[in-house]
This record gives sequence, C-alpha cells and structure tokens, in this order.
Amino acid sequence: MSQDGLGSSSLPGYRDGHAPGEVPRMELNDLILVSIDDHVVEPPDMFDRHAPARYRDRLPHIVMGDDGNEKWLFEGQQVGSMGLNAVVSWPKEEWGFDPIGFAEMRPGAYDIHERVRDMNRNGILASMCFPSFAGFNAGFFYNTPDRDLSKVMLQAYNDWHIDTWCGSHPGRFIPLALPPLWDPKLLAAEVRRVARKGCFAVSFCENPEKVVPGLPSLHSEHWDPFWRACCDEGTVVAIHIGSASGMQFTTLDSPVDVMITTTPISIMSCAADLL
Repeated sequence: MSQDGLGSSSLPGYRDGHAPGEVPRMELNDLILVSIDDHVVEPPDMFDRHAPARYRDRLPHIVMGDDGNEKWLFEGQQVGSMGLNAVVSWPKEEWGFDPIGFAEMRPGAYDIHERVRDMNRNGILASMCFPSFAGFNAGFFYNTPDRDLSKVMLQAYNDWHIDTWCGSHPGRFIPLALPPLWDPKLLAAEVRRVARKGCFAVSFCENPEKVVPGLPSLHSEHWDPFWRACCDEGTVVAIHIGSASGMQFTTLDSPVDVMITTTPISIMSCAADLL
C-alpha cells in the first residue's frame, strides 16, 4: 500500500510533517477519482533526454514570440500554450485561450511532481493527460515537410510522456501516445512500439479527412493497419472533442461557457461514423 507515496496514516489526507517539495502521502481510499481527460503543458526541457543527439539543433524549443509570449518553435512554425489548459487556480472570469508563459501557470500544469501533489489534494488516483502544444493529433509534427524528422520528434514526445511524465510516478498516470497520422503503417508500428513500453492508449481524431488534406475518412480501408494494431495490442483509441472540428464558438463575443457546452456536440458525428 505504500507504492508511490501512497501509504497508511492515523489521519485521512496528508501525513504530518512532510518536507518541503515532498509529495504528501495520502490514504489510498481518499483517492477515488480516475480522470481520463486531463491535460499536460509540456515543460521546456522535455526533448533534452529523449531525442537523438544528432538532432540537437532541430529540437522543438521555447522562444519569445513577437507578442511577448513564450511559444514552441519547430521548423519555422510557432504555437503557444493554450491558456485553458493552464489556468487552474485562476478566477473563472479570467479563463481564456490566450497563450501564457510558464511563470503565470500553476506549477502542476507542467511539473510532474507538483501535478501529483495537486492530484493528492483533489483525491485523484490516476490521470490520462492529453497534449497541449503538440495537438491532439500531433499536428505540430505532421505539419512539418521533413517526415523523417517528424517521426523522430513524435517518438521522442511519446517516450517523454511514457517514461518521464507517467514513469516518474508509476500507477498514477495512464500513458497516452500521439499518432503519426500521415502514414497508417507507421501509425500501426507506433501503436505496437509504445505498447511494448506499457502504453495502451493512443490519441486519434474525430475526422482525419478534415485534419490533413488528402487523408481518407474513417470509412476507408486506409486505416485498417491502425485498427488491426489496436485490436492486437488491446490499445484504446482516445478521441478528444475539437480534434478535427475545432472549438465551437457561436459568436466572437460568446463566453467560454458557450464553447464548453457546444463543442462536445461535434463528437456525435464521429460516433456515428465509427458505429
């Protein structure tokens, strides 16, 4: 019962006297939730240990954008961290989609040890985390013309997510791999590769035909190698709202609550396609 900081105590909640920076121990029975729609804001050094050394000069990295916000830069394309993935603990009236810097975020958004501390506070036993800058379908990688480089960086991302983000606290996270959407055989191979590392979930999309020009729809046999690999490995296909249709705003000045309400409706079309 003591795996990964979970242990018994005379009182529920935190054990007394934990050192600064130490993950507080919790009663196992106090952790009652398994969240399968969390998000990670990827830390700036995530590629350092997981990408081959020969690609050091081409790694995605953080730069200061012209608008004064920190952004990820890769092969000429820039993207910021989505604010709604990083506004935990902010007043609700300040929630939004503007890119923000790491200094403005709660550390648990991007620091795995602080995340576990927050999970303990919230009674969350386990969490599955969708990506931020990379996109639900790894669009940050497949939009790069150099497909060989795209493959290397996508696999480095998956290795970071499995080995470092999830691996730092075994049993507290459900690993979720990103898909090389541009090639169904490569996609199937990545499903099998990450399964050998203990990852049995892969992020996919509502409608691939809308995501990448030239990709077939879900009704095409084009995707059969992917489905077959998932069946063989027992891999769950996770499809996040907005992964093809984007966020649904009724008007430009509608509050964020409207988007939160309307965007999930689009997943019905995906469900119909799959059924």
